[in-house]
Amino acid sequence: MENVILTIHLLIVLALIGVVLLQRSEGGGLGMGGGGGAMSGRAAATALGKVTWVLGIGLFATSITLTIIAAQNAAGSSVLDRITDAPAPVVAPEENLLGDTPLPETGDDATPQTPAAD
Repeated sequence: MENVILTIHLLIVLALIGVVLLQRSEGGGLGMGGGGGAMSGRAAATALGKVTWVLGIGLFATSITLTIIAAQNAAGSSVLDRITDAPAPVVAPEENLLGDTPLPETGDDATPQTPAAD
């Protein structure tokens, strides 16, 4: 069900982008515009304007529906609860890959030492 609503949501988004791009400019955007003269207080409701409203309402409806479905599928706890309840990671003890002898301590004035080859 979630995939169906998500697919419808994406189709509405693509259709809304297309419808908005097809609409005539009211002027004012970068000095370009299709409006000849002063902008009126209320433009006539065109078919593209009505389609934009319908697609916008559909976009909000599918968004809210997807949010409700995601909330129902949630585990019932927040991500922070899952992080703090998780056991501390186990840190492996420091091991020397060269054998049982510990590595020499290096300080500010110490030079790196390498074990002698036998």
